[in-house]
Amino acid sequence: MEQRKHWWNGKWGRLARRDVFLRVNADRWHVEQRAGGSEGVSQFYEYDSVEEAEETVRALLHGTDTWRELSPRPPGGWGGV
Repeated sequence: MEQRKHWWNGKWGRLARRDVFLRVNADRWHVEQRAGGSEGVSQFYEYDSVEEAEETVRALLHGTDTWRELSPRPPGGWGGV
């Protein structure tokens, strides 16, 4: 599965942090909404098209949080960093 995009609401801490991920695997698009950081709780959505997935992402990013797009890691990580 390839991560295409990642958004973060800019807040730290288990109770406040939220992340949204857009991923693709072959011809299936996946959206993950995570609350609580890396050990938090996730909801997953799966779609046939990128347009459907992006519509869900837009809905999840709507609200009062200041969302920031983060760059995905390149394949293989950051080269030992």
